[in-house]
Amino acid sequence: MTGRSYTIEEVNERVNSLAKSLHAILKFDIEGGTEWDRVVAIYSLNTIDYIPATHAVHRLSGIVTPASLTHSAKELEHQLRSSGAKALFTCVPFLQNAIKACEAVGISQEHIFILPIPGVVERVPFRSIEDLILEGRNLPPPLLPAWIEGQGARQVAYLCYSSGTSGHPKAVMVSHRNIIANTMQTTLFDSSGRQQSGVRTQVSVGVLPFSHIYGLTVICHVAMYRGDEIIVLPKYEFQSFLNSVQKFKIEQLHIVPPILISMISNPDKWLTEASPSITSTSEHDIFPGSAGSIIPGTKVKILDAEGNEVTQHEMRGELLVQSDSVTLGYLNNEQENAQTYVWHHDGRWLRTGDEVLVRNSPQGHEHVFIVDRIKELIKVKGHQVAPAELEAHLLDHHLVSDCAVIGIEDERAGQLPKAYVVKSAEARKQSLADENVIKAINSHMEGHKARHKWLKGGIQFIDSIPKSPSGKILRRLLKEQDKKAHISAKI
Repeated sequence: MTGRSYTIEEVNERVNSLAKSLHAILKFDIEGGTEWDRVVAIYSLNTIDYIPATHAVHRLSGIVTPASLTHSAKELEHQLRSSGAKALFTCVPFLQNAIKACEAVGISQEHIFILPIPGVVERVPFRSIEDLILEGRNLPPPLLPAWIEGQGARQVAYLCYSSGTSGHPKAVMVSHRNIIANTMQTTLFDSSGRQQSGVRTQVSVGVLPFSHIYGLTVICHVAMYRGDEIIVLPKYEFQSFLNSVQKFKIEQLHIVPPILISMISNPDKWLTEASPSITSTSEHDIFPGSAGSIIPGTKVKILDAEGNEVTQHEMRGELLVQSDSVTLGYLNNEQENAQTYVWHHDGRWLRTGDEVLVRNSPQGHEHVFIVDRIKELIKVKGHQVAPAELEAHLLDHHLVSDCAVIGIEDERAGQLPKAYVVKSAEARKQSLADENVIKAINSHMEGHKARHKWLKGGIQFIDSIPKSPSGKILRRLLKEQDKKAHISAKI
């Protein structure tokens, strides 16, 4: 961390100056073009200047497309090409990938800009964001036409690419209204808990990737709107994360499962629940295992496998959502749009693909419990098996640090559950033989789960579970790995 800090007024001044310099350099036609002519990508670690950069592009009525740091140069090239990006903000550690991708799609090196990262020297022949801000201070403001009524609901603010857990990443069009609605919904939901605690603002840590919609919304928009102080970390590193919590007296954490697992695996155990964008958990109504209660301004319904609406607690079905925060859809992907965004007699709904049930908390409030992903359910002799259920039980075993369960093909059963397991520090310390660990894990599963949920597909040890930046298990990669191993074994 640099020790650098900005007030809201300073952020606004930087946004104004940056917008003026970007307008001059990129020569955006604000009056004659559309937002699709003004797309700017960001491919960088978290930085205190990430937020001013996004707001400056929006000031010019443009679109920001945040790129995941897990992208290779080829994957970044795909995003730049499909989004039509005209410029790119990046940081020195990822500059080589950025240059390769920009060259491939024809983005001039004059349109590659550098964001500062603590402890990283910036001696490169590219403009930094500080250079742009200094240039912008002496430039006249661009003529910005007033927006017409309803434009915020239609105009794309962010083009966010899905994690690609089930295939090629899809470009999700997030409108200005989507962001504003979710900011207001989350703020309103949290306000009652803050009022009860006598809290107006809190210190929050920006450790989630700003390239992901979760970090982008809860840190870059919700926290700023509420006036919270944000401590920005470039990325998650356990010790620096703990140091920042102690040094800055962090009061609220927004985290994902891999961070939780890392924290739990270390001696210092502590947790504050985070808020997703459809549901949230109040500190006065914590219900272990739940995804929280529905936030204001959001309608949900649950449909069973036959398409009938579920109206009772403890009954499973797919969660559908209706809200001003539901995005516009996927860019140039009508097939996925038709499957994900559906019209019923009561309007447009988003199919989440999550199998859920509703249960009352001890305080009497309805909470949503996510059972599993519909597409990830394993069919064993006609029985549905939820990978998440088996994973949760595996993680209860002292020899398991992390795990993932997939379904593998079987002639008799149709599919069988197979577990990929990361051994715990205890298992490694004891130098236990693989067969002994497998025997212990199978005994743990078979003593508590129905026969069709046993790990008859096998247990395979792995160094780490492949996950997206948001913490989703990339089961597709594990399935591909299993298929390759199966083919090799036949040969």
